[in-house]
Amino acid sequence: MSTTTRLTVAQALVRFLSVQYTERDGVRHRLIAGTWGIFGHGNVAGIGQALLEAGEDAMPFHQGRNEQAMVHAAVGHARQLNRLSAQAVTTSIGPGATNLVTGAALATINRLPVLLLPGDYFATRAADPLLQQLEHPTEADVSVNDTLRPVSRYFDRVHRPEALIPSALQAMRVLADPAETGAVTLALPQDVQAEAYDWPEEFFAERVWRVRRPAPDPVELAEAVRAIRSAGRPLIVAGGGVHHSEAEEALKALVDATGIPVASTQAGKGSLRHDHPADVGGIGHTGTAVADDLARTADLVIGVGTRYSDFTTASGTLFQNPDVRFLNLNITAFDAHKLAARTVVCDARAGLEALTSALEGHRVHAAHEAEYGTGKERWEQVVTRAFEAADENAVPTQTQLLGALDAVVGDEDVVINAAGSLPGDLHKLWRARSPRQYHLEYGYSCMGYEIPAAIGVQQATPDTPVWALVGDGTYLMMPTELVTAVQEGLPINLVLIQNHGYASIGGLSESVGGERFGTAYRYRAADGTFSGAPLPVDLAANAASLGMDVLRAKTVRELREALATARTSDRPTCVYVETDTATPTAPPAEAWWDVPVAQTASREPAVRARTEYDRQVAARRTHL
Repeated sequence: MSTTTRLTVAQALVRFLSVQYTERDGVRHRLIAGTWGIFGHGNVAGIGQALLEAGEDAMPFHQGRNEQAMVHAAVGHARQLNRLSAQAVTTSIGPGATNLVTGAALATINRLPVLLLPGDYFATRAADPLLQQLEHPTEADVSVNDTLRPVSRYFDRVHRPEALIPSALQAMRVLADPAETGAVTLALPQDVQAEAYDWPEEFFAERVWRVRRPAPDPVELAEAVRAIRSAGRPLIVAGGGVHHSEAEEALKALVDATGIPVASTQAGKGSLRHDHPADVGGIGHTGTAVADDLARTADLVIGVGTRYSDFTTASGTLFQNPDVRFLNLNITAFDAHKLAARTVVCDARAGLEALTSALEGHRVHAAHEAEYGTGKERWEQVVTRAFEAADENAVPTQTQLLGALDAVVGDEDVVINAAGSLPGDLHKLWRARSPRQYHLEYGYSCMGYEIPAAIGVQQATPDTPVWALVGDGTYLMMPTELVTAVQEGLPINLVLIQNHGYASIGGLSESVGGERFGTAYRYRAADGTFSGAPLPVDLAANAASLGMDVLRAKTVRELREALATARTSDRPTCVYVETDTATPTAPPAEAWWDVPVAQTASREPAVRARTEYDRQVAARRTHL
């Protein structure tokens, strides 16, 4: 006869989560390494009480300031640990729950695990409507938590205590499955959280969720080998799946043996070190000249762990060889079949190792290697020019800032960014030195991700120097978790760049006929536009008021000194710099990006932009 333990639903859930593990290649991780929370009436007496009763050893608790930011921190943690460990996020009912939606979308789009535990209405309807409860006139079982359904890989509302058992097990299955993972939501009615139940002890037994490395199908592998051997100009596109699978060494072995060049997506950058002969840098709209030239002439594009976003394909205009074909190696069939590709549905590392073995003796033509080698050398000169400053006493440009940071960081540092003009500059120019150094969230490109993600990375790998690169627009979106970094003593480094507005969108607006409308942070001028003097905000003072050590840098020399000081600090430190936006130093885009332009307009900039749009869109291809 099985024994039982009487606990509330919330207590049982926390206890269950504390004994869940993943294991891959013999290495074990806690599946749920901790729980972030902000408490309100929807979870304070349920999950809140359960966390208190469980204690820090069973379930570490992290206090957040914004629910969306807590999800970002959990995502940063999961990405740093290759999706083998996740964190949970608990919120109250109402606005606390809906604040999760943006973070959940980011997690699911980027295929990164996070467990969401929002409070919900009373299952018994004993109190109805509750404070902050949405009343739907025709669907009484709908709450604001249902907004999490389309952005979650698994969703359930736990209406009864015994329903938690299958729901919790399904949640763990999805979180630990590399082909399924993303945001997982268990909506928890308030009364059910506090309800007691006699739980079977088996529910609390330690469970190990083994993360599979599925091998390639022999037939698919054989077809892939034939395609590669017959290709004259192959190109590998390395995506985030290379990192998630820890397949970097397997990729290096393949390209060392075959000489096939490697271009990388934002998520895949760092799959090879920047100085590897076969690494040709970023691909697509924000890619390098050498990578995009290779992509235009490639007759075989080998996608490894990529989902082919529009930035990667230059909105369908990049791969222009009439005979180009695609071969996609991906753990999900959904992504593997994109662009009408031959597929190898498998783990990235297992697939790359199998390809290397099966391609023994094969190497690309020497002329192809010489061509991309020369292109790589030319692009390195572009990087050097963008990074260098002729005058150390001048105000730095944004690319010179990156050059100063490049001179300070070590191989072990992690550089985090997500939105604005920095992703383009970083993708083109950053010299990634290790698999984890380049941390760009560009699946959702969510402003506000960087600071909480830096906290999550620091929690995952405490001895790692972490840099959050943030413009003023992003900073004003979500600086709240600086308080958390200070509270927890996490020595994250914030590089805060003041450029008085949305620099990236301002440039895009100008290129598509929008004339930078609504993108500057300035006073209103006499004509009603925001074209007056810059606003007198002091973001450095704001960061200091939240507890950060702040270093102000006005010149290139001061910037270098401030970055070096920040790296050696054991406190959360902000390096604040106002950059020179008038001196162009970033190389232009090497490929197009489709942002539709008005078909009819009275203003001349929009008319000109539409003419250019029609010219570019004519190059789009549908790959069948």
